[in-house]
Amino acid sequence: MASRSRISGSVRDVISDYWRHTARYPLLVTLLILVGAAIQAAVVIAPLYLKDFIDIIATNAPSTAIEGLTTALALFALFIFIAWGLRRLQFYFIAALETRVMADLNITSFSYIIRHSYHFFVSNFVGAIVRRITRYSRSYETVADAIFFQLYPVILIAFGMVAILYLRHPALGIGLAVWIVVFSTIQIALIRRIHPYRLKAAEEDSNVTGVLSDALSNQSTATLFAGLAHEHARFETAVSRFRTAQYRSWKFDDNIWAIQGLLIAIVNVVLLFAAMRLWQQGLLSVGDFVLIQTYLLTLFERLVQAGREVRQVFSAVAEATETAEMLRIPHEVRDVPDAVPLFVKRGEIVFKDIRFGYRDGNAVLSRFDVRVAGGEKVALVGPSGAGKTTVTKLLLRLYDLDEGVIEIDGQDIGQATLESLRKSIAFVPQDPVLFHRTLLENIRYGDMGASEHEVIEAAKKAHCHEFISALPHGYETLVGERGIKLSGGERQRIAIARAILKNAPILVLDEATSSLDSESEALIQDALETLMKAKTVIVIAHRLSTVIKMDRIIVMEDGRVTAEGRHEELIKQGGKYQTLWNIQAGGFLDSEDIESEDV
Repeated sequence: MASRSRISGSVRDVISDYWRHTARYPLLVTLLILVGAAIQAAVVIAPLYLKDFIDIIATNAPSTAIEGLTTALALFALFIFIAWGLRRLQFYFIAALETRVMADLNITSFSYIIRHSYHFFVSNFVGAIVRRITRYSRSYETVADAIFFQLYPVILIAFGMVAILYLRHPALGIGLAVWIVVFSTIQIALIRRIHPYRLKAAEEDSNVTGVLSDALSNQSTATLFAGLAHEHARFETAVSRFRTAQYRSWKFDDNIWAIQGLLIAIVNVVLLFAAMRLWQQGLLSVGDFVLIQTYLLTLFERLVQAGREVRQVFSAVAEATETAEMLRIPHEVRDVPDAVPLFVKRGEIVFKDIRFGYRDGNAVLSRFDVRVAGGEKVALVGPSGAGKTTVTKLLLRLYDLDEGVIEIDGQDIGQATLESLRKSIAFVPQDPVLFHRTLLENIRYGDMGASEHEVIEAAKKAHCHEFISALPHGYETLVGERGIKLSGGERQRIAIARAILKNAPILVLDEATSSLDSESEALIQDALETLMKAKTVIVIAHRLSTVIKMDRIIVMEDGRVTAEGRHEELIKQGGKYQTLWNIQAGGFLDSEDIESEDV
């Protein structure tokens, strides 16, 4: 169970966020306040004319009462219709306010959360994050409706009714005022106690979404590994925990309803008894009974609705607290104050005494020192876990260094803006992920301003134009979530086309040909040779046949450089590189292919 201080802090955060976004529209808020006050004034005044209507009937003969009855009825109807008309206006204003603020909240949430680090997204379910963002804006609708349609009106109507009854007789007004204070105090205390239960239910609800998203996103893996029963059990456990949390919340909710009903019954009986005694003393008229009962029924209805809305508000706020917390997690990787744009001319990259470890505490890189000259083609090779991919992540500042400096053309990338750094580097990952958009849009992501002709030329160089042209919708084909409709090799070629279009001075290839068959690989190697011209290139490869033509090969073991040189030099030196080469040459590379290489 979350601590009370954490809960209250989260609630304050949500309310603060909502108010900050609402305050951007002061005119709409002012109009809602004024219209709401006018509506409740009409609601309080209308029963006074109903009281007069009853008093006229009770004290006058039919022949002499028509004129007075007509006037009282007309005024009663006037205020009823005024309230009706103002409510239509109120709805227009609240719709205008809520739609604007909800849109702002969505944009604010998205803009902040998407800037979280690579580590944040690999550590959280994306499905749960999406749900939290959408619930954040929907929760605002619940809160705003409750405030402008229930809480604000019930406060006004309570003050108005207490004032009118006090004028009829002080005992009635004071009695109602005391009851309202007691009723509200008990309600707030009970609602505050139920909030932790609602917070727990919201947390378990998000967990259900995360488990569901994880299972459905990996349905093929679960099927192929006969894991459907296991996924069913995991989801059943998550749903069971949510059901338990929801049941506890609803059970407490029922207790609130019971206490609320008891308090309403007590005040109804007590005030009517007091009115009867005052009537016996000639201090109240028959119409006052109608006035009191009308006020009480209206107030009871509003208080019950307000109580329900307050509980919904706490539930909505409980759901929104998760997003509010995400919006207050500092970005792990961000621009430093006074960050400057990175300007790349030669493309020289220098890693100086780099030390880095992930959060699990294991050191990945230790005393890593490498200099890549401008225009040089360098390959990083070594066993799995040596830190090769980590080097590229640090170069792209997906993580910040523990120690050391990375410089590009003498500029510390830690002092450069993230946008300028990443615009200077074209990256092709081992397992490229595509947007669920058209092929044209996916390739154009390398250069948003590129023409369709430029996109097609890049596709041709990456040798994906052929298979795209064969599709029924060509470049307008939607590729499915994460590019699932394409094969691994096709996704790889789309990613290479995107990098070709970007035409950045620095190129990073992380096993860029790993998903290609031999024929496709030969075509891509030709395209990459063209792409690499006049660029600084860092290639990560396990298949050593793809890197023997590099200017330099750097061998990594346990986060350190253990050897470097050209292919021929490293073979002569022996060591890890020769071991890896012999394994691949003996088991995975055709002997004829090896003999044909530039060894």
